[in-house]
Amino acid sequence: MAEQQNMQTTEQTAEELHELKRIRREKLAELQDAGADPYQQVRFDRTHHTIDIRDHFDEMEGKTVRLAGRMMSKRIMGKASFSDMSDRYGRLQLYVKRDNVGEDVYKGYKKMDIGDIVGIEGEVFRTQKGEISVMVHDLTLLSKSLSPLPEKWHGLKDTDMRYRQRYVDLIVNPEVRDTFEKRSKIVREIRNFMDARGFMEVETPCLNTIPGGAAARPFITHHNALDIDMYMRIATELHLKRLIVGGLEQVYEIGRIFRNEGMDTKHNPEFTTIELYQAFTDYNGMMDITEDMIVYVCNQVLGATKVTYQGVEIDFAKGWQRLTMADAVKQYSGIDFMAIDGEEALCQVKAKGVEVDKGKDSWGDLLALCFEEFVEEKLMQPTFIIDYPVEISPLAKRMGADPRLTERFELFVYGRELANAFSELNDPIDQKQRFERQVALRAAGDDEASMMDDDFVNALEYAMPPTGGMGMGIDRLVMLLTDSASIRDVLLFPTMKPLGLD
Repeated sequence: MAEQQNMQTTEQTAEELHELKRIRREKLAELQDAGADPYQQVRFDRTHHTIDIRDHFDEMEGKTVRLAGRMMSKRIMGKASFSDMSDRYGRLQLYVKRDNVGEDVYKGYKKMDIGDIVGIEGEVFRTQKGEISVMVHDLTLLSKSLSPLPEKWHGLKDTDMRYRQRYVDLIVNPEVRDTFEKRSKIVREIRNFMDARGFMEVETPCLNTIPGGAAARPFITHHNALDIDMYMRIATELHLKRLIVGGLEQVYEIGRIFRNEGMDTKHNPEFTTIELYQAFTDYNGMMDITEDMIVYVCNQVLGATKVTYQGVEIDFAKGWQRLTMADAVKQYSGIDFMAIDGEEALCQVKAKGVEVDKGKDSWGDLLALCFEEFVEEKLMQPTFIIDYPVEISPLAKRMGADPRLTERFELFVYGRELANAFSELNDPIDQKQRFERQVALRAAGDDEASMMDDDFVNALEYAMPPTGGMGMGIDRLVMLLTDSASIRDVLLFPTMKPLGLD
């Protein structure tokens, strides 16, 4: 019975929506027949935005302004009415009086619908109740909304529909607009930080003949003219390091990355990263840059280094913990990898009840596995995990003191990886051998393992200086700084399964 009632409610809502759309189309036809087609309006010169009037009312009071935006409410009160108009910067009340705009304009205003785009000219004033408003002298319908906005009190709450119809989400949910305003500022301040330090912004190919620079499954497409398969990039790393070989010394790229992997609250098939590379430094230098960048962005965008994310206070103030992967595993699991070999490590890991995949049972693989199992989710405050095993770091320089490890770090916040960095491997012989190991893993069925990139090895043979490199997920940083639970909340158009697809 309840299911039947829900179906009836849905059908009734669909019928009501259809009727509302029909009425709006009739209004449009009436306007067009009268020679007042709103879609023929081509320009409206604004003098101000809503924020100008709200923030500078003392200066604006009594002045004539021209505003344009979307009608978000309408309260007809006989010969005088009120509306709320929204533009990019917020809302402002309009006072529309028949004696001020004239009989014909007022009649047309009364027929307008919530969601219509209007342009107005009027005088700034404050109502008797103290609300900043504009007394309208002229009003023009600039575009007709044929679909009604979500009902006022319920709004657009369905999460799936919000992502699919972001245009409606932005109209009716001001906090969503604020998130994307902040995202824009975050990206802008990252650029300001990099540019001020002498880095050069570059662009590298999104289509590659070899997917490289990360362990990930690529999207595959086909180039008809060359009759070859090509891959959407899974990282920008290998092209950027070619530029270091070429002598550019400090480069960065902010751009889209594509990985043919699962989707969840932290992953989308396409996402944005910044990768940066600097000659004559190492992963310690990259730690300093990463920490300085995020602190700078927090201060510029939020005015503070403390943020609350999903109920947890995170302090980005300088002085982040730096902890080796082996020490972190020892702290949280009790296994001291630096005191045992691979055989003993395998015994201790299995004794902890951890499942070990075939072919991933080397000392370094087991250390990384234990980090994922016992440590990662516990790293809530900003923490650099350093000195990664060579098996999972095919592009990082080995540590001189212990060749099992590399000069690599990952930054963790709220139990999630935010950034990844190395002292870059610049030994072409070692690099070729590591590629060969990746090729063997790929042949054994690991479709995330790297392919052989002979041209990159060739570039290294021309000599790459000691170099530090870092990559950071911009979407994840935006999530942290806007308290957004899902990556879809910080992507304007996240990937969605098509409606009706089983």
